[in-house]
Amino acid sequence: MKLVRLGAVAGVVVLCAAAIALPTYTKVVTVHYKVKKGAAIEKAGCALCHLSKTKLKEYNPYGADLKKVMEAAKTKTLTPDLLKKIDTLDSDKDGVKNGEELTAGTLPGDPKSK
Repeated sequence: MKLVRLGAVAGVVVLCAAAIALPTYTKVVTVHYKVKKGAAIEKAGCALCHLSKTKLKEYNPYGADLKKVMEAAKTKTLTPDLLKKIDTLDSDKDGVKNGEELTAGTLPGDPKSK
């Protein structure tokens, strides 16, 4: 019984830590690009980089590009310098560069968001 309780407590701690850590990425983006309150980026949350707010192991095209840059830098900390490295890409192939979409508050991983 103690083992089950210990496992449950450990699981809750891990989930809480993940929930606290993940919004930091969105915060880096919104601050760096001066995103207006209520913009698509702000509403998207984790879906800025992931396929959805619930499919966190799957990345949209923008998230995949950002992941590559972070892996190349051997870091899990998102910085404005890393964001700048993919500003000139058009991850979702909608004709608008990532940096332009982020500045406008739209989603660079969703071709319907321009």
